[in-house]
Amino acid sequence: MFSGVFTAIVTPFHDGGLDEESLRNLIDFQIENGVSGIVPCGTTGESPTLSHSEYLRTIKITVDAVRKRVPVVAGAGANATSKAVALSREAMQLGVDATLQVAPYYNKPTQEGLYQHFKAIAEVGMPVMVYNVPGRTGVNIVPETMARLSKLPEIAALKDASGDLSQAFQTMNLCGETVDLLSGDDALTLPILHMGGKGVVSVVSNVLPGEMSELFRCWDTGDRIQAAAIYNRLLPIMHALFIEPNPIPVKTALRKKTLIKSAELRLPLTAMSDVRQAELFEVMKEYEA
Repeated sequence: MFSGVFTAIVTPFHDGGLDEESLRNLIDFQIENGVSGIVPCGTTGESPTLSHSEYLRTIKITVDAVRKRVPVVAGAGANATSKAVALSREAMQLGVDATLQVAPYYNKPTQEGLYQHFKAIAEVGMPVMVYNVPGRTGVNIVPETMARLSKLPEIAALKDASGDLSQAFQTMNLCGETVDLLSGDDALTLPILHMGGKGVVSVVSNVLPGEMSELFRCWDTGDRIQAAAIYNRLLPIMHALFIEPNPIPVKTALRKKTLIKSAELRLPLTAMSDVRQAELFEVMKEYEA
C-alpha cells in the first residue's frame, strides 16, 4: 500500500476560504501524472489553520476527487491523543484509506507516551502512517519505539523526516518488513530508497508529479542510473521549495504554473519575499517544458 510517490498536497485558499475547484484540479493533475497516493491536511496542507469544518470538507473533496484511483492518507494528527483519535474516526467515516499521524508536538512526550499515543490511534482500526519530524514537533520517535509500534498491525508505515539516515536505517532493521519507510524529505528520496525505503511523501510532486513518479518508476524497475540522473536534475528545485518555510514556496510555485488560482496562505505564514521568489522562479525555469 505504501510504495511510491505520495503527494503531500497543498490546501488552496482563495479570498479567505477553501478553493475547492483548484483542489480538485490539482488532485487530477497529480493522479494523471502517476503519483501513488494523495496526503491531504498535513503540514503542507496547513492543517493547523483549518477549522474543523474546513478539515472535514477538505478530506471529503479529496476522497471524492480521487475516486479510489490511488490511496488517500489523511493527516489526522494532534498533540492531544483524544483529538487524534476523534479525527481518525471522522476521516475513516469519510472514506480515507489510512491516516498520517505526526508525533505530538510542543508537549514533548516520553517514548512511552509516544507509544501509548500511537497505540490509541491504532485502536481506531485503520492503517496508520507515523510521521517523525523532530524539527517541527520537538520530539524524536526513536527506532526502538517504532519497533514496538511495528508489532501493532495497524501501524503500517513511517514517514521519516528526522534528517538522520543512520536512524532511518536502524529503524528499518528493527522493524523489518512490517513497516514501510518513506522519506519525508524530497532531497533524501534517493538515499532512503538505496537503504531499502519504499518511497517518499513529497512536496515537490505538487509541482512536478510526473518527474517524481518517473524517478520512483526507474528505481522500482531497476534502472538505478536513470533514477539517479532524474534525482540529480531535481535536486535544485527540491532545495528551492524549502528556501522559506513549507508550504510558502510550493504554493508560490503552483500559482506561477497556474495550477492553483492563488498562492494565498494563512497567518502566521506570509507571502514569499520578493528576493526568495525571484530565486525560486529562476530555478523553475530549468523545469519548463
